[in-house]
Amino acid sequence: MINSQLLWLRKNLFSTWYNSALTVVCLVLLFWVVWGILIWATTQAQWAVIQANLRLFLVGRFPQALYWRVWIVLAIASTLGALSWGVFSGNQQFKKRRIALFALILGVILVVLPLDFISRLWLLLIAVLLFLGFWIGGSFAKVIAPWLSLLWLLSFPVILWLIGGGFGLQPVSTNLWNGLLLTLLMAAVSIVLSFPIGVLLALGRTSNLPVVRWFSILYIEIVRGVPLIGILFLAQVMLPLFLSADVRLDRVLRAIAGLVLFSAAYMAENVRGGLQAISRGQIEAAKALGLNTPLVVIFIVLPQALRAVIPAIVGQFIGLFKDTSLLSLVGLVELTGISRSILAQPKFLGRYAEVYLFVGLIYWVFCYSMSLASRRLERRLNN
Repeated sequence: MINSQLLWLRKNLFSTWYNSALTVVCLVLLFWVVWGILIWATTQAQWAVIQANLRLFLVGRFPQALYWRVWIVLAIASTLGALSWGVFSGNQQFKKRRIALFALILGVILVVLPLDFISRLWLLLIAVLLFLGFWIGGSFAKVIAPWLSLLWLLSFPVILWLIGGGFGLQPVSTNLWNGLLLTLLMAAVSIVLSFPIGVLLALGRTSNLPVVRWFSILYIEIVRGVPLIGILFLAQVMLPLFLSADVRLDRVLRAIAGLVLFSAAYMAENVRGGLQAISRGQIEAAKALGLNTPLVVIFIVLPQALRAVIPAIVGQFIGLFKDTSLLSLVGLVELTGISRSILAQPKFLGRYAEVYLFVGLIYWVFCYSMSLASRRLERRLNN
Protein backbone atom coordinates (compact mmCIF):
# COMPACT_ATOMS: atom_id res chain seq x y z
CA MET A 1 0.00 0.00 0.00
CA ILE A 2 2.76 2.42 0.97
CA ASN A 3 4.84 1.49 -2.08
CA SER A 4 1.90 2.16 -4.41
CA GLN A 5 1.36 5.58 -2.85
CA LEU A 6 5.06 6.42 -3.21
CA LEU A 7 4.95 5.35 -6.84
CA TRP A 8 1.90 7.54 -7.44
CA LEU A 9 3.63 10.54 -5.85
CA ARG A 10 6.78 9.97 -7.90
CA LYS A 11 4.83 9.56 -11.13
CA ASN A 12 2.43 12.50 -10.71
CA LEU A 13 4.22 15.05 -8.51
CA PHE A 14 7.96 14.39 -8.70
CA SER A 15 8.43 12.94 -12.19
CA THR A 16 10.85 15.69 -13.35
CA TRP A 17 12.88 18.39 -11.68
CA TYR A 18 10.45 21.17 -12.64
CA ASN A 19 7.44 19.15 -11.50
CA SER A 20 9.20 18.59 -8.20
CA ALA A 21 9.93 22.33 -7.91
CA LEU A 22 6.30 23.23 -8.68
CA THR A 23 5.09 20.68 -6.13
CA VAL A 24 7.33 22.11 -3.43
CA VAL A 25 6.31 25.70 -4.24
CA CYS A 26 2.61 24.77 -4.16
CA LEU A 27 3.02 22.96 -0.85
CA VAL A 28 4.80 25.99 0.64
CA LEU A 29 2.08 28.35 -0.59
CA LEU A 30 -0.66 26.02 0.68
CA PHE A 31 1.02 25.76 4.09
CA TRP A 32 1.42 29.55 4.23
CA VAL A 33 -2.27 30.16 3.41
CA VAL A 34 -3.55 27.51 5.83
CA TRP A 35 -1.23 28.70 8.58
CA GLY A 36 -2.36 32.29 8.09
CA ILE A 37 -6.02 31.27 8.27
CA LEU A 38 -5.41 29.26 11.45
CA ILE A 39 -3.57 32.17 13.08
CA TRP A 40 -6.36 34.57 12.15
CA ALA A 41 -9.11 32.17 13.30
CA THR A 42 -7.47 31.48 16.68
CA THR A 43 -6.00 34.86 17.62
CA GLN A 44 -7.64 37.67 15.64
CA ALA A 45 -11.16 36.60 14.71
CA GLN A 46 -13.91 37.66 17.09
CA TRP A 47 -16.28 34.69 17.08
CA ALA A 48 -18.44 36.28 19.77
CA VAL A 49 -20.62 37.64 16.96
CA ILE A 50 -21.61 34.04 16.09
CA GLN A 51 -22.13 33.00 19.70
CA ALA A 52 -24.26 36.02 20.55
CA ASN A 53 -26.45 35.73 17.46
CA LEU A 54 -26.66 31.98 16.94
CA ARG A 55 -30.42 31.89 17.47
CA LEU A 56 -30.89 34.71 14.98
CA PHE A 57 -28.86 32.81 12.39
CA LEU A 58 -30.90 29.66 12.87
CA VAL A 59 -34.50 30.75 13.51
CA GLY A 60 -34.47 34.55 13.37
CA ARG A 61 -37.30 36.18 15.29
CA PHE A 62 -39.35 33.02 15.69
CA PRO A 63 -41.00 33.19 19.15
CA GLN A 64 -38.73 31.63 21.74
CA ALA A 65 -41.67 30.12 23.59
CA LEU A 66 -42.48 28.09 20.45
CA TYR A 67 -38.99 26.68 19.83
CA TRP A 68 -40.33 23.23 20.68
CA ARG A 69 -42.17 23.26 17.37
CA VAL A 70 -38.92 23.90 15.49
CA TRP A 71 -37.24 21.06 17.40
CA ILE A 72 -40.05 18.69 16.42
CA VAL A 73 -39.66 19.76 12.78
CA LEU A 74 -35.92 19.06 13.01
CA ALA A 75 -36.62 15.67 14.58
CA ILE A 76 -39.06 14.73 11.77
CA ALA A 77 -36.66 15.81 9.02
CA SER A 78 -33.68 14.09 10.68
CA THR A 79 -35.57 10.84 11.17
CA LEU A 80 -36.78 10.75 7.56
CA GLY A 81 -33.30 11.67 6.33
CA ALA A 82 -31.72 8.85 8.36
CA LEU A 83 -34.44 6.48 7.19
CA SER A 84 -33.70 7.36 3.55
CA TRP A 85 -29.98 6.99 4.15
CA GLY A 86 -30.53 3.55 5.63
CA VAL A 87 -32.73 2.46 2.71
CA PHE A 88 -30.24 3.56 0.04
CA SER A 89 -27.25 2.24 1.97
CA GLY A 90 -28.76 -1.22 2.16
CA ASN A 91 -28.53 -3.62 5.08
CA GLN A 92 -25.20 -2.37 6.46
CA GLN A 93 -24.11 -2.17 10.05
CA PHE A 94 -22.61 0.95 11.52
CA LYS A 95 -18.84 0.74 11.44
CA LYS A 96 -16.90 1.61 14.57
CA ARG A 97 -15.22 4.53 12.82
CA ARG A 98 -18.56 6.03 11.80
CA ILE A 99 -19.92 5.65 15.31
CA ALA A 100 -16.82 7.28 16.76
CA LEU A 101 -16.94 10.13 14.22
CA PHE A 102 -20.64 10.75 14.82
CA ALA A 103 -20.14 10.71 18.60
CA LEU A 104 -17.20 13.11 18.25
CA ILE A 105 -19.20 15.58 16.13
CA LEU A 106 -22.15 15.40 18.53
CA GLY A 107 -19.84 15.97 21.50
CA VAL A 108 -18.24 19.01 19.86
CA ILE A 109 -21.68 20.46 19.06
CA LEU A 110 -22.91 19.96 22.63
CA VAL A 111 -19.76 21.50 24.10
CA VAL A 112 -19.02 24.32 21.67
CA LEU A 113 -22.46 25.67 20.82
CA PRO A 114 -23.99 28.02 23.40
CA LEU A 115 -27.11 25.95 24.06
CA ASP A 116 -29.27 25.67 27.13
CA PHE A 117 -30.03 22.39 28.88
CA ILE A 118 -33.33 21.80 27.04
CA SER A 119 -31.69 22.31 23.66
CA ARG A 120 -28.97 19.81 24.53
CA LEU A 121 -31.63 17.26 25.45
CA TRP A 122 -33.37 17.82 22.11
CA LEU A 123 -30.07 17.26 20.30
CA LEU A 124 -29.49 14.01 22.16
CA LEU A 125 -33.02 12.87 21.25
CA ILE A 126 -32.42 13.72 17.58
CA ALA A 127 -29.13 11.78 17.67
CA VAL A 128 -30.99 8.72 18.99
CA LEU A 129 -33.60 9.13 16.23
CA LEU A 130 -30.83 9.30 13.63
CA PHE A 131 -29.42 5.97 14.80
CA LEU A 132 -32.85 4.35 14.93
CA GLY A 133 -33.86 5.74 11.53
CA PHE A 134 -30.71 4.44 9.87
CA TRP A 135 -31.03 1.02 11.50
CA ILE A 136 -34.72 0.68 10.60
CA GLY A 137 -34.12 1.88 7.03
CA GLY A 138 -31.27 -0.58 6.53
CA SER A 139 -33.02 -3.53 8.19
CA PHE A 140 -36.41 -3.10 6.51
CA ALA A 141 -35.33 -1.44 3.26
CA LYS A 142 -37.59 -3.54 1.02
CA VAL A 143 -40.65 -2.74 3.13
CA ILE A 144 -39.96 0.99 3.60
CA ALA A 145 -38.62 1.90 0.14
CA PRO A 146 -42.04 1.94 -1.65
CA TRP A 147 -43.46 4.24 1.05
CA LEU A 148 -40.48 6.56 1.45
CA SER A 149 -41.64 9.21 -1.04
CA LEU A 150 -45.12 9.20 0.50
CA LEU A 151 -43.64 9.71 3.98
CA TRP A 152 -41.68 12.73 2.77
CA LEU A 153 -44.75 14.21 1.05
CA LEU A 154 -46.90 13.71 4.14
CA SER A 155 -44.25 15.34 6.32
CA PHE A 156 -44.40 18.66 4.42
CA PRO A 157 -47.91 19.71 5.53
CA VAL A 158 -47.08 18.62 9.08
CA ILE A 159 -43.90 20.71 9.05
CA LEU A 160 -45.67 23.75 7.61
CA TRP A 161 -48.45 23.34 10.19
CA LEU A 162 -45.95 23.23 13.06
CA ILE A 163 -44.08 26.30 11.86
CA GLY A 164 -46.99 28.40 10.68
CA GLY A 165 -49.52 27.34 13.30
CA GLY A 166 -53.27 27.28 12.95
CA PHE A 167 -55.65 24.35 13.44
CA GLY A 168 -55.18 24.39 17.20
CA LEU A 169 -51.67 25.88 17.30
CA GLN A 170 -50.78 29.52 17.85
CA PRO A 171 -50.28 31.19 14.44
CA VAL A 172 -46.83 32.57 13.67
CA SER A 173 -46.60 35.34 11.08
CA THR A 174 -44.30 34.74 8.12
CA ASN A 175 -42.54 37.99 9.06
CA LEU A 176 -41.06 36.00 11.96
CA TRP A 177 -39.77 33.22 9.70
CA ASN A 178 -36.14 34.27 9.35
CA GLY A 179 -32.64 32.91 9.13
CA LEU A 180 -31.78 29.34 8.23
CA LEU A 181 -35.36 28.29 8.98
CA LEU A 182 -36.72 30.42 6.13
CA THR A 183 -33.89 29.40 3.78
CA LEU A 184 -34.60 25.69 4.24
CA LEU A 185 -38.36 26.14 3.94
CA MET A 186 -38.10 28.18 0.75
CA ALA A 187 -35.64 25.75 -0.80
CA ALA A 188 -37.59 22.62 0.16
CA VAL A 189 -40.98 23.91 -1.01
CA SER A 190 -39.52 25.31 -4.23
CA ILE A 191 -37.76 22.02 -5.01
CA VAL A 192 -40.88 19.95 -4.37
CA LEU A 193 -43.05 22.19 -6.56
CA SER A 194 -40.59 22.89 -9.39
CA PHE A 195 -39.69 19.24 -10.01
CA PRO A 196 -43.11 18.02 -11.28
CA ILE A 197 -43.65 21.26 -13.21
CA GLY A 198 -40.27 20.84 -14.87
CA VAL A 199 -41.08 17.24 -15.80
CA LEU A 200 -44.38 18.32 -17.35
CA LEU A 201 -42.67 21.11 -19.30
CA ALA A 202 -40.06 18.67 -20.59
CA LEU A 203 -42.77 16.26 -21.72
CA GLY A 204 -44.66 19.17 -23.25
CA ARG A 205 -41.62 20.29 -25.23
CA THR A 206 -41.31 16.81 -26.75
CA SER A 207 -45.07 16.50 -27.35
CA ASN A 208 -46.60 16.04 -30.79
CA LEU A 209 -49.34 18.58 -29.99
CA PRO A 210 -48.24 21.94 -31.48
CA VAL A 211 -50.03 24.09 -28.87
CA VAL A 212 -48.51 22.22 -25.93
CA ARG A 213 -45.08 22.05 -27.54
CA TRP A 214 -44.89 25.75 -28.44
CA PHE A 215 -46.24 26.85 -25.07
CA SER A 216 -43.55 24.81 -23.33
CA ILE A 217 -40.82 26.11 -25.64
CA LEU A 218 -41.86 29.74 -25.19
CA TYR A 219 -42.09 29.41 -21.41
CA ILE A 220 -38.71 27.68 -21.09
CA GLU A 221 -36.83 30.04 -23.40
CA ILE A 222 -38.36 33.23 -21.97
CA VAL A 223 -37.77 32.29 -18.33
CA ARG A 224 -34.22 31.05 -19.00
CA GLY A 225 -33.45 34.36 -20.67
CA VAL A 226 -34.41 36.41 -17.59
CA PRO A 227 -32.21 36.61 -14.47
CA LEU A 228 -33.64 35.19 -11.24
CA ILE A 229 -33.52 38.52 -9.44
CA GLY A 230 -35.74 40.00 -12.17
CA ILE A 231 -38.29 37.22 -11.76
CA LEU A 232 -38.27 37.68 -7.98
CA PHE A 233 -38.95 41.40 -8.37
CA LEU A 234 -41.73 40.63 -10.86
CA ALA A 235 -43.27 38.15 -8.42
CA GLN A 236 -43.15 40.66 -5.59
CA VAL A 237 -44.37 43.71 -7.53
CA MET A 238 -46.36 42.57 -10.57
CA LEU A 239 -48.03 39.37 -9.37
CA PRO A 240 -50.42 41.26 -7.04
CA LEU A 241 -51.51 43.39 -10.03
CA PHE A 242 -53.06 40.32 -11.67
CA LEU A 243 -55.12 39.54 -8.57
CA SER A 244 -58.19 41.27 -7.22
CA ALA A 245 -57.82 43.96 -4.59
CA ASP A 246 -59.22 41.62 -1.93
CA VAL A 247 -56.52 39.00 -2.50
CA ARG A 248 -53.17 39.76 -0.89
CA LEU A 249 -50.58 37.06 -1.35
CA ASP A 250 -48.00 36.74 1.38
CA ARG A 251 -44.46 37.82 0.50
CA VAL A 252 -43.19 34.31 1.18
CA LEU A 253 -45.73 32.83 -1.25
CA ARG A 254 -44.77 35.34 -3.92
CA ALA A 255 -41.09 34.53 -3.47
CA ILE A 256 -41.83 30.80 -3.71
CA ALA A 257 -43.77 31.45 -6.93
CA GLY A 258 -40.75 33.24 -8.41
CA LEU A 259 -38.33 30.50 -7.42
CA VAL A 260 -40.61 27.75 -8.73
CA LEU A 261 -41.25 29.45 -12.08
CA PHE A 262 -37.53 30.04 -12.58
CA SER A 263 -36.31 26.62 -11.46
CA ALA A 264 -38.96 24.72 -13.43
CA ALA A 265 -37.62 26.04 -16.73
CA TYR A 266 -34.08 24.80 -16.02
CA MET A 267 -35.43 21.54 -14.61
CA ALA A 268 -37.35 20.99 -17.85
CA GLU A 269 -34.16 21.20 -19.90
CA ASN A 270 -32.36 18.76 -17.59
CA VAL A 271 -35.19 16.27 -17.86
CA ARG A 272 -35.42 16.75 -21.63
CA GLY A 273 -31.79 15.69 -21.90
CA GLY A 274 -32.73 12.45 -20.14
CA LEU A 275 -35.71 11.94 -22.42
CA GLN A 276 -33.53 12.22 -25.51
CA ALA A 277 -31.26 9.49 -24.13
CA ILE A 278 -34.08 6.91 -24.34
CA SER A 279 -33.94 4.92 -27.55
CA ARG A 280 -36.98 4.95 -29.81
CA GLY A 281 -36.94 1.16 -29.90
CA GLN A 282 -37.95 0.87 -26.23
CA ILE A 283 -40.98 3.08 -26.81
CA GLU A 284 -42.05 1.13 -29.87
CA ALA A 285 -41.55 -2.18 -28.03
CA ALA A 286 -43.71 -0.99 -25.13
CA LYS A 287 -46.48 0.10 -27.50
CA ALA A 288 -46.24 -3.26 -29.28
CA LEU A 289 -46.97 -4.92 -25.94
CA GLY A 290 -50.21 -2.94 -25.70
CA LEU A 291 -49.21 -0.06 -23.41
CA ASN A 292 -50.76 3.30 -24.21
CA THR A 293 -48.75 6.54 -24.30
CA PRO A 294 -49.28 7.62 -20.64
CA LEU A 295 -48.22 4.19 -19.35
CA VAL A 296 -45.18 4.16 -21.63
CA VAL A 297 -44.11 7.55 -20.31
CA ILE A 298 -44.72 6.69 -16.63
CA PHE A 299 -43.28 3.17 -16.52
CA ILE A 300 -40.72 3.09 -19.34
CA VAL A 301 -39.48 6.53 -20.31
CA LEU A 302 -39.46 8.66 -17.15
CA PRO A 303 -37.72 6.20 -14.78
CA GLN A 304 -34.81 5.77 -17.19
CA ALA A 305 -34.67 9.45 -18.14
CA LEU A 306 -34.62 10.68 -14.54
CA ARG A 307 -31.98 8.13 -13.55
CA ALA A 308 -29.75 9.32 -16.40
CA VAL A 309 -29.86 12.97 -15.30
CA ILE A 310 -29.65 12.61 -11.51
CA PRO A 311 -26.41 14.69 -11.34
CA ALA A 312 -27.97 17.51 -13.37
CA ILE A 313 -31.17 17.47 -11.30
CA VAL A 314 -29.30 17.53 -8.00
CA GLY A 315 -27.08 20.28 -9.36
CA GLN A 316 -30.23 22.27 -10.09
CA PHE A 317 -31.47 21.63 -6.54
CA ILE A 318 -28.14 22.82 -5.11
CA GLY A 319 -28.28 25.93 -7.27
CA LEU A 320 -31.83 26.62 -6.13
CA PHE A 321 -30.80 26.27 -2.49
CA LYS A 322 -28.00 28.80 -2.98
CA ASP A 323 -30.26 31.12 -5.00
CA THR A 324 -32.45 31.62 -1.92
CA SER A 325 -29.77 34.09 -0.79
CA LEU A 326 -31.22 36.53 -3.38
CA LEU A 327 -34.43 36.72 -1.36
CA SER A 328 -32.77 39.25 0.93
CA LEU A 329 -32.90 41.71 -1.98
CA VAL A 330 -36.71 41.56 -2.07
CA GLY A 331 -37.28 42.11 1.64
CA LEU A 332 -37.16 38.57 3.04
CA VAL A 333 -34.82 38.04 5.98
CA GLU A 334 -33.39 34.59 5.21
CA LEU A 335 -29.88 33.47 6.17
CA THR A 336 -28.07 36.13 4.15
CA GLY A 337 -30.60 38.79 5.14
CA ILE A 338 -30.28 38.02 8.85
CA SER A 339 -26.50 38.24 8.46
CA ARG A 340 -26.83 41.75 7.08
CA SER A 341 -29.11 42.66 9.98
CA ILE A 342 -26.56 41.35 12.49
CA LEU A 343 -23.72 43.25 10.82
CA ALA A 344 -25.80 46.44 11.08
CA GLN A 345 -25.68 46.25 14.89
CA PRO A 346 -23.21 48.85 16.24
CA LYS A 347 -21.16 46.41 18.34
CA PHE A 348 -20.71 43.99 15.42
CA LEU A 349 -19.70 46.48 12.72
CA GLY A 350 -16.86 45.19 10.56
CA ARG A 351 -17.24 41.53 11.50
CA TYR A 352 -17.85 40.56 7.88
CA ALA A 353 -15.28 37.77 7.70
CA GLU A 354 -16.57 35.89 10.75
CA VAL A 355 -20.24 36.20 9.79
CA TYR A 356 -19.90 35.30 6.13
CA LEU A 357 -17.51 32.43 6.84
CA PHE A 358 -20.11 30.98 9.20
CA VAL A 359 -22.86 31.48 6.61
CA GLY A 360 -20.67 29.96 3.90
CA LEU A 361 -20.00 26.94 6.10
CA ILE A 362 -23.74 26.39 6.55
CA TYR A 363 -24.36 26.57 2.80
CA TRP A 364 -21.45 24.19 2.14
CA VAL A 365 -22.70 21.60 4.64
CA PHE A 366 -26.16 21.43 3.06
CA CYS A 367 -24.90 21.53 -0.53
CA TYR A 368 -22.29 18.85 0.09
CA SER A 369 -24.91 16.70 1.84
CA MET A 370 -27.14 16.87 -1.24
CA SER A 371 -24.21 16.02 -3.49
CA LEU A 372 -23.26 13.07 -1.30
CA ALA A 373 -26.85 11.83 -1.27
CA SER A 374 -27.05 12.03 -5.06
CA ARG A 375 -23.87 9.97 -5.50
CA ARG A 376 -25.18 7.34 -3.11
CA LEU A 377 -28.50 7.29 -4.99
CA GLU A 378 -26.67 6.84 -8.31
CA ARG A 379 -24.67 3.90 -6.98
CA ARG A 380 -27.81 2.36 -5.53
CA LEU A 381 -29.73 2.62 -8.81
CA ASN A 382 -26.85 1.38 -10.93
CA ASN A 383 -26.47 -1.82 -8.88
